[in-house]
Amino acid sequence: MKPIHSQKYLLPLRRKLRKNLTPAEAFLWTHLKGKKLQGRKFQRQHSIGNYIVDFYCASEQLIIELDGEVHFNAAAQEKDNIRTEYLESLGYTVIRFENKLVFDQLPTVLSEIESHFKV
Repeated sequence: MKPIHSQKYLLPLRRKLRKNLTPAEAFLWTHLKGKKLQGRKFQRQHSIGNYIVDFYCASEQLIIELDGEVHFNAAAQEKDNIRTEYLESLGYTVIRFENKLVFDQLPTVLSEIESHFKV
């Protein structure tokens, strides 16, 4: 079976995305990095298949996506749905948050993430 994680051809783009996090990604990352959330290890800008996900927790098979303005139109939402269906078909759980929610209701966002932890 062909590996689907961390495809080499996506490495330059992943590096670029990690260096240029959106404000919401950078803010949430400060609360996820270093196993700060119940000891779970998260990676940012991790690739699975042809997709680069915002945050990934391997132990929980959990993907977190943050959505800004560019996601609020029909074409973008259709692409997001296709992406989510593909990732879920591989056994991952995908949860999405609007950028604004990360800033305005961080405790709620962190609680929602924790609610997807297996134990």
